[in-house]
Amino acid sequence: MKIDPHESALPLADLGPVASYARPVARLSGVGKTYGQVHALADINLDVQAGEMLAIVGPSGSGKTTLLNLIGLLDKPTTGEIEVLGEPTARLSPVEYARRRQSSIGFVFQSYNLIPVLDALDNVLLPLRLAGRTSHAQNARARELLDEVGLNGHHHKHPEQMSGGQRQRVAIARALITNPQLVIADEPTASLDSGNARAAMQLFQRLNHTHGVTFVFSTHDERALSYMTRSIRLCDGRLPDGDEH
Repeated sequence: MKIDPHESALPLADLGPVASYARPVARLSGVGKTYGQVHALADINLDVQAGEMLAIVGPSGSGKTTLLNLIGLLDKPTTGEIEVLGEPTARLSPVEYARRRQSSIGFVFQSYNLIPVLDALDNVLLPLRLAGRTSHAQNARARELLDEVGLNGHHHKHPEQMSGGQRQRVAIARALITNPQLVIADEPTASLDSGNARAAMQLFQRLNHTHGVTFVFSTHDERALSYMTRSIRLCDGRLPDGDEH
């Protein structure tokens, strides 16, 4: 697949159907998060619908990353309930919480979080190796994902040999290697120039429709909103009326 950095967001109808499920991929009910005396989030009610590309926007300090961490099961709420794929998470043990996260959710971080001593292929395979799930078939799938994100011929390059846009694509392939139903992306275009940012969002949109993956983003990039199916705006750790569910 060739990514054209000058191509604009495609109409959803041109990309074909996405997966549809009876229940939201994630549901937050009355969720709050407190760090000491700081109330980072309060009374968040939100459904993340299957197959959507949802943007969480708001100024710095509004709680975007905290909300992403809760949706992605990287942290637990102080109050309220979170369901992922229809299953409550409140009573899960730390081991069960991690297992649910590893099996159902992928992550794309702003700083990519690639391992410098590993090449692109091994970085993509890392989540499977950490879970003890590598096989010949999964190695082949990692190669296919790298090709799909436009890195054919770059499988054995290390992060320092790649551009920012290429490192971002490795991170995207790694997020998809476990076949997640949900991918969390925290400011995925913040470290990219305008051309690479456009190409990255174009790639996210295509993967959303070809793989049926639900994406939840935090972003300061207003240009990225044209690729979203929905956006919500956080203000002082709350969702204004009308942005909930």
